Amino acid sequence: MIELRVAETDEELELWRDVRRALLPNERAASVAELRSGGSFMLLAYRDSELAGSGSAAKSDLGGGSIFPRVLPEHRRNGIGTMLLQRLASHAEAAGYDTVGSMVEDAGALAFAQRFGFSETGRQVEQVRAVAADEPWPALPDGIEIVTAAERPGLIRQLYDELALQAFEDMPTPSKVEITPAEWESEWVTWPEATFAALAGGDIVGMAGLVQDADQPGRAENALTTVRRDWRGRGVARALKETTIAWASRHGIHEIYTWTQTGNENMRAVNERLGYVTRDISISVRRELPL
Repeated sequence: MIELRVAETDEELELWRDVRRALLPNERAASVAELRSGGSFMLLAYRDSELAGSGSAAKSDLGGGSIFPRVLPEHRRNGIGTMLLQRLASHAEAAGYDTVGSMVEDAGALAFAQRFGFSETGRQVEQVRAVAADEPWPALPDGIEIVTAAERPGLIRQLYDELALQAFEDMPTPSKVEITPAEWESEWVTWPEATFAALAGGDIVGMAGLVQDADQPGRAENALTTVRRDWRGRGVARALKETTIAWASRHGIHEIYTWTQTGNENMRAVNERLGYVTRDISISVRRELPL
């Protein structure tokens, strides 16, 4: 028998995290506190009383909704994915969304999505870099100073207003990324001492940083790396990335990973020159509602 349950208690949300970590072991999983503050609709799937999968539905950064049905390998091909998908899509429709998107990680998952009318809209490339214990600090471009958000109260909001909004406009996504200031501070830039801003004459011209992984303190994800349009091509992005690597090496981090959209080959090339290698590809899919 298959049963879907809404995940509400801390214990249930930890089980939801267990499924995500089992299926996406190379990615950071949001904490229970972050899940609660994010406002997602969370499901657990059971097959004959055994945990078999999970799902979530929420607002998408690209407009509309996002849904993520996930089933553990040993429980697949039993209708669990279909039940999760239908319940999540119904929730998204009831919430007023007219489209939903998702991410799939392999050919089987893509085929499943296509059977339900989802179409591919883009791809994300994951790159990973091993961090040595003695990574050097970079030589900064002339006129550039790098500071952390921990040193400058109010800098995180400045980064949103002066850089992030511009970066969202430039991202090669099917529709414009829409992030509120609250989402920026609670989801995108959460580690002030590892959030770096490049200044030129006191003006913010670039940023980079890391997102902490509490489950695996030895790894971190790159936060948004971006440079003001009129400062691009001057080595600022590279210097910022090298700063995050050097900082990570002195704080017990041995692996950094990042995701870039297809169409953002310039940043991917910067990463490759810094020693990042491709590890995975995730496929974006979307369709109209109702399912």
